[in-house]
Amino acid sequence: MRTGKRGLITAAVAVVCAVTVLAAPGTAFASPAPPPSPSAGAGAPAATDEELEAVRKELDRLYRAAAVATDEYNDAEEKAEKQSAEIVRLAKKIVEGREKLEGLKERAGAAAAAQYRGGGLPPEAHLMLSEDPQEFLDGADRVRQGAHATKGLLGELTRTQEDLEQYAQDADAQWRELEAGRKAKAKAQKKIEKQIAAAEKLESELEKEERERLARLEERAARQAQATWLGSGILDEIRGEATARGEKAVAYATAQIGKPYQWGAEGPKAYDCSGLTSQAWASAGRGIPRTSQAQWQQLKKVDVEDMRPGDLVIYFRDASHVGMYIGDGSIVHAPRPGRTVTVAGAGSMPILGVVRPDAN
Repeated sequence: MRTGKRGLITAAVAVVCAVTVLAAPGTAFASPAPPPSPSAGAGAPAATDEELEAVRKELDRLYRAAAVATDEYNDAEEKAEKQSAEIVRLAKKIVEGREKLEGLKERAGAAAAAQYRGGGLPPEAHLMLSEDPQEFLDGADRVRQGAHATKGLLGELTRTQEDLEQYAQDADAQWRELEAGRKAKAKAQKKIEKQIAAAEKLESELEKEERERLARLEERAARQAQATWLGSGILDEIRGEATARGEKAVAYATAQIGKPYQWGAEGPKAYDCSGLTSQAWASAGRGIPRTSQAQWQQLKKVDVEDMRPGDLVIYFRDASHVGMYIGDGSIVHAPRPGRTVTVAGAGSMPILGVVRPDAN
């Protein structure tokens, strides 16, 4: 630990907790234990395992909060893309509708001009003046057709005008939603950056040796959770085999091992957790929702003992993390900022449930 920094680690935990709780209205977290008083002077001892464990738990909370905000960001991004595409579609409809309206107006004008050239007499009067009975009958039929055509033309004019008004209203609504989405995206980005900055500040208080010990504590906690999960005998029940698409998705995901985590990223150089799983399934020809929360809400849920390679394991009560099951009790996932895509135990984090992208 740096000279004169004794106690700053646990003090930093307390400060970061206080700052991040106050910055997130409506969110409550357990208060951290009171930090020990800092010791002045050089030669202060390194942080104890208990202090580093407090750091580990706080880092886990901060990065999970960042993951939730990342889902909010990704959701806003996905909606913005759909809204932009809808605005483009409506704009094309408006252009086509205006062109159609102009054509209909020209036809209506031509019909009015033809009536004017007829001397202003109604078509029925012209027929009555005819001396040829056949010409009268033929003319009567043309009058009926003309009247029907005129009525249809006026109806089409009215419908086209109504369509244009509706397209304009829909486009306006999409613009408003797009603007609201941009604000939500910017708000989520601030949340992400705040949580990650707080985590990085906390880690910066550690010396190299302490960071290494912290990493070992993280690994130990993951191993213990995995051992508990496997100890239930669950692996004896998981016998599902991957589908052809599932194999492609697993192959894609595992090929990304070693690439860095980056919030909001969908590859090919970096990924966040749901960016990895959504792109893996896209490579297998199956589009799925972009965020872990939407994946949990919209994809078919299956029992843990029924899962097969390619299925997605959703973690934590808020569905803030996702990994892809690859068999033998393991997942591939993009853990968090500062980490890379890696293989981990499927039970190394609290499992919310399992969903199947290729259920059909």
